Amino acid sequence: MHENRTKYPAKKTQMYQQMIEIPKKYKVVALVKTNKVRASQLLPLRKALKGQVEFVCVKDRVAQKALEKSDIPGIKGIADELVGQCLFIFTNMSPFKLNVLLAKNKIMMAARGGDIASVDIVVPAKNTGIAPGPMLTEFKEAGIPTKIDQGTIWIAKDSTPVKKGGVINEKLAVLLGKLDIKPVEAGISLYTALEEGLKYAEKEMIIDVEAIRNAFAQYHQEAVSLSIEAAYVTPENINQIIGKASQHARSLSVESGFMTSETKEQILQKAEGQAKGLASKAKNYTPA
Repeated sequence: MHENRTKYPAKKTQMYQQMIEIPKKYKVVALVKTNKVRASQLLPLRKALKGQVEFVCVKDRVAQKALEKSDIPGIKGIADELVGQCLFIFTNMSPFKLNVLLAKNKIMMAARGGDIASVDIVVPAKNTGIAPGPMLTEFKEAGIPTKIDQGTIWIAKDSTPVKKGGVINEKLAVLLGKLDIKPVEAGISLYTALEEGLKYAEKEMIIDVEAIRNAFAQYHQEAVSLSIEAAYVTPENINQIIGKASQHARSLSVESGFMTSETKEQILQKAEGQAKGLASKAKNYTPA
């Protein structure tokens, strides 16, 4: 029925044209699955990455048709990934760097029933400003001690109704919302990306920055140690190499009895010690 259609809604036509033109302007086309992403997560990201990336949200069928018509190398592989709710990100930065930036720009959000706590949920002692009533029961069910003072509910002492990794039930989620406590860390990560014809999968773009930093520090230290051992002089190790050579020269001088201004005291002390040892043996010597 729709195969012979010649006219399309203006909005879809605009989306289609957008998906034809925008990928030509950037080196990287990335895709994010947004099935569990809230709209409130995207606004801070748009602000934080403004000027560096362009976010485009289009219907999957429209995007598929547009990308299938594109002559950009590898772009049809991205079209095959368009299943469910998706968000396109266009940029000229590396997809690895982009994924790191996305990870750094996570935000804390209000909880919904069934969410997992990203941190220990600490409810501080304070005046909630909430009038006594049914809410008292909700505080009690959450294990949060309260008292009534000056016509409002006060939280008597700091409490932790849910630890990190625990499930937040619906009633507690509502209560935390009223207390303006946001215990859920939220962000987005790349599902797939195309960079100048090379396509990356989700796992390939995950970078543990701290682990890599520690690895580089370890490799650097091992390289310095090896260069010192091999006496391969660099600006970084020259002091250690000279210090090691100097210590070796002193030891050789003392061992061989070759006196210098730096080793004469050690040599004389060594000779004195040997002489005393020999004298002691001679004194205690008993002819057979």
